Amino acid sequence: MSKRNTWENKQSARERLKAEREREAKKAKTRRQLIVGGSLVGVLAVAAGIAVAVTQMGGNGKNAAWEAAAKKTLVKPANTTGENGTEIVVGDKKAEHTLEIYQDMRCPICSVFEQNVGPTVEKDVKDGKFKVSYHIGAFLDRNLGGTGAKNALSAVGAALNVSPEAFVEYNKALYAKENHPEETKDAFAKDDTLLKIAQQVPALKGNKDFEKNVKDGTFDKWALEMSDAFDKNKDITGTPTVKLDGKKLTAEGSENPPMTGDQFTSAVNARLK
Repeated sequence: MSKRNTWENKQSARERLKAEREREAKKAKTRRQLIVGGSLVGVLAVAAGIAVAVTQMGGNGKNAAWEAAAKKTLVKPANTTGENGTEIVVGDKKAEHTLEIYQDMRCPICSVFEQNVGPTVEKDVKDGKFKVSYHIGAFLDRNLGGTGAKNALSAVGAALNVSPEAFVEYNKALYAKENHPEETKDAFAKDDTLLKIAQQVPALKGNKDFEKNVKDGTFDKWALEMSDAFDKNKDITGTPTVKLDGKKLTAEGSENPPMTGDQFTSAVNARLK
């Protein structure tokens, strides 16, 4: 074999190898494009699914019924004060001190607070240590989608319309461990769920006026007013928040609200000294 033939053979082999590499590179590029394209389609499909889900949930907690409620004439529950009935005060109105409780009916930590601290608060109110002013929002409907916070707020308005005592007992029942749903589950959006829990409150059990007000959404507009009033408190960054005479109460050594009866009593006593 001549040197020329040997060189030509090598050159030909190099060219074939180069051409093969180019073909493989093109195939690899095509595969990457297909994978990326397929992934993008998948992402868009998921995004579309999320958008549909949010729309179905009533994005930001809105739906036609609540949009209509915003345009209705305001009906304020009995036992409220203030221009739009957004002031709820329980206890002796002449009590020197005021405890403020900020809550959302879907809030799971509010549920724990009511279970653990509620009995102490109730006792202190009976003893005249302070009166309680309730501030109830519905920000979890906006954050998570749904209408449960607003719907439950409307229902506690119906309980308040019966009596302050019925309001306190119903609030307690809604936050009870066996009744309170996870915040991601919009169970309170269903009137049937709210009415079933109300049967645990003697003043509400079989109370036809209460049931009608819940089903008719009598206090839906009021619930929206309450939520708006709550949102105006710019220093409230989470629930539950508890204030005594306008200053936040915290568990000793922390920035968190007291979450046990003992923590609450210690914080109150330290503030009242």
